[in-house]
Amino acid sequence: MRKEVLISGFGGQGVILASVILGRAAAVYEGLYAVQTQSYGPESRGGASKAEVVISDEPIDYPKTLRPDYAVFLSQEAYQKYLTHLKENAILIIEKDLIPHRNEEVEKKLKLKVYALPLTKIAEETTGLSLTMNILALGLLVALTEIVSREAIEKAVLDAVPKGTEQINLKALHKGFELGEKALKGEL
Repeated sequence: MRKEVLISGFGGQGVILASVILGRAAAVYEGLYAVQTQSYGPESRGGASKAEVVISDEPIDYPKTLRPDYAVFLSQEAYQKYLTHLKENAILIIEKDLIPHRNEEVEKKLKLKVYALPLTKIAEETTGLSLTMNILALGLLVALTEIVSREAIEKAVLDAVPKGTEQINLKALHKGFELGEKALKGEL
């Protein structure tokens, strides 16, 4: 089992933190092999940011994603740049308000399962902080894919977020789980 995850957006959205948390959940709490890589533009905020996580039950021979099984796109640039890289039947989560221009032809051709939600707005409504959108997206990803267990991702979130923000981040994660459950039932 080799699963590849691509998370991309712009600096300041927590793309890299989300990927580190996912990799930690897999490696530390699930006993799987995981590799996390990242790249970002020279700007610390607003530049392009991409993180990849490869998770497997056997040693990983190549640390980068080849054809991601799952992707989270949080900006128009990420969507345009990486959409065609996804594996056929991949699950794609997008920040609907930040990706107004979609290529439905490519989405259909690749038979993608697309979940387009206003993630930033939902995070603000849930926790009062748009910054928790990355954790909300992780919860959604885990609920939709079961790539790691909910317990593992919860523990990894608690390890990684700044002290004093644990409860707010868990609230965002649980909202992501809830949205994923609704999506799987066709209620979104």
